[in-house]
Amino acid sequence: MLTISEFGRRTGLSHKALRLYDVSGLLTPAQVDPANGYRWYTEEQLERARRISVLRQLDMPLATITEVLAGTDEEALIRLDRWWAAEEATTAARRATLQYLRDRLARTGTSGLTPRPVHTRDVPATKIASIRAETDQQQLIGVIVSCTDEIMTYLHKAGATVTAGSWVIYHGAVTPDAQATVEVCVPFGGLVDPDGRIGIRVEPAHHEAYCTITMDECAYPRIMLAYDLVFDWVRANGIPDAGPPREVYFANCQSIPRDEPAVDIALPVHNRKP
Repeated sequence: MLTISEFGRRTGLSHKALRLYDVSGLLTPAQVDPANGYRWYTEEQLERARRISVLRQLDMPLATITEVLAGTDEEALIRLDRWWAAEEATTAARRATLQYLRDRLARTGTSGLTPRPVHTRDVPATKIASIRAETDQQQLIGVIVSCTDEIMTYLHKAGATVTAGSWVIYHGAVTPDAQATVEVCVPFGGLVDPDGRIGIRVEPAHHEAYCTITMDECAYPRIMLAYDLVFDWVRANGIPDAGPPREVYFANCQSIPRDEPAVDIALPVHNRKP
């Protein structure tokens, strides 16, 4: 048995951190003296503690660390990679947002959205796997990336075929100051059952108006200019909308050069028959 001081020395964790991990259930002492409250740990807990220490150095939230360390090492590796991909996507989005603001401040005129047409198209009924999540603007990119990866992994294990790219439906206004529900959707072919937070449903056929943007233009707040373009076009043409807006990501959009078309900003609308 190791005292809290010896355990902390060998893992690089402070008394304060060890008490926090105890309260959160992340790392519970093997024994607590009922008389004086002293905490004791075993050598078998050293590896878990060291992993927690390393993950905290990556600024991983405690709730995420709990998920990463909940299963086998193979499962932990999948969760770690998924979280890191979300972090990198968030960093890229923040970098694009910074450039947008720098351009505004420098008055270079490059921060706007170049003129482009708004098109319409018919979208057939599509079977999708989806995850609904609450998020604000700061966490949005990470949520999209991690949920998409989780769905893709599940579909591949289930033997399904991913038939196209993916999209995100906004069931409320996601802002830097307020959370709302988003639904990350991946279309597929095959027979798949719902699992945990992954739901299976059919996205109804609909008509939609859309414009296409690049990954660089997808960063907030520049992306709002694309939404304005679509919404203004719909209003100007007197077409009632018929559903929540969405971002439709091309297949493998992350590998597309950031200055090439990769995302459609779309709004379901009523189809005006000629």
